[in-house]
Amino acid sequence: MGFLKRILRNGTTDEAVRTGTAGSFESLTDEELQTHMGIETYGVFDLTDAIRPSYDLQVVPRQGFRFDEYVDDSNNSRTPVIMAAATRHKLMEVFLELIEPLGAVVDVVLESSHHAGGQQEDLYREHIDMPVLKSILLEFEDTLLNDGCSGIAVINPAKRQEVQLDEHKLLIMYGDPLKPFENTLIQNDIYPDNNLHFITEAEHVHSSSERLYDQFNVLKRRLGIDGERFASQW
Repeated sequence: MGFLKRILRNGTTDEAVRTGTAGSFESLTDEELQTHMGIETYGVFDLTDAIRPSYDLQVVPRQGFRFDEYVDDSNNSRTPVIMAAATRHKLMEVFLELIEPLGAVVDVVLESSHHAGGQQEDLYREHIDMPVLKSILLEFEDTLLNDGCSGIAVINPAKRQEVQLDEHKLLIMYGDPLKPFENTLIQNDIYPDNNLHFITEAEHVHSSSERLYDQFNVLKRRLGIDGERFASQW
């Protein structure tokens, strides 16, 4: 089942642990779980290897985006957000297009939950040239798309904008204006849908492996990240 086996993790699963109720994965045999993990296509939507929906399909993955907002509880400030899901063969290409408006020099945050007990560690790199970053991202496309314990965010602090490819392989765009991001999504046949539900909004399972973890560590070195520190989005 891999070096991390399969990591069951989200609000629904955590709630099941607290209340003693069983999630949809709890009663599965190894064969049933392996079969479920092997299903990568739902309709016309292809998943990466990083994530799978609940066994009872509380949310069926599909392509699209919707508007939301991030609320900072410390000062009650609100930041507009777009959340999007893209089929596997589009995902990296769209991500690279989405980060382009952030500028010629950006900051990067690598997100890891490999050994964090369900908590996320943020590894920060300041001031990297966009062409260099894109070249590295393409080199490590396998890791970024298929490791369910890693994600990446590209930030322009001056513009107060951020584009994230999170560990669920969702595309998340923060800041104002959002119109350039919206246009990029639509140009790639990813359309707005107010009724869209994401895989994070129900029980789901993450997947990783020793190979992907090793690649993640190489990616960290290639990005010039030596130490670790928690980074605020804004």
